[in-house]
Amino acid sequence: MTNGAILPGIDGRSIWARRLRDLVALHITDLGGDANVSEAERAIIRRAAVIITELERMERDFALSEGAPGLAELEVYQRLSNTMRRLLEAVGLQRRARDVTPSLADYLDEIVARREQAEDSAQDGQEDVGGGPGGDESEVEGGELGEPESVSSEAAS
Repeated sequence: MTNGAILPGIDGRSIWARRLRDLVALHITDLGGDANVSEAERAIIRRAAVIITELERMERDFALSEGAPGLAELEVYQRLSNTMRRLLEAVGLQRRARDVTPSLADYLDEIVARREQAEDSAQDGQEDVGGGPGGDESEVEGGELGEPESVSSEAAS
């Protein structure tokens, strides 16, 4: 990049050029910023950003077209997608497992909310509480934390 231009000699104000510049900046940030990115990584990021920009343009065209995209268009799209993935893997793209375990505070808040809901149901009318029509025995009957009766009575002994 010469004098900060993403593409030398090209006006960088088009939507395509602005998106390209944004993607390059985002990927460089993902790698720790300008100071931590080598020129080789920067070149790979730039090529990946060009492909991503083109894939996004193709996706827009697919969405706006009246019919299904042709096989040739889909083949180009698939090849670009695979190339993009390989380029991003080269600079450190990796899958990360997301922790979906609730925090202790969230878990306890849910138990309190269930208990309050059960108490509200009991005060509103006894007909739906404790396994009647529409009732849920495991949430209403039971011990301290909404466990089934058999668990709470074992814990009490």
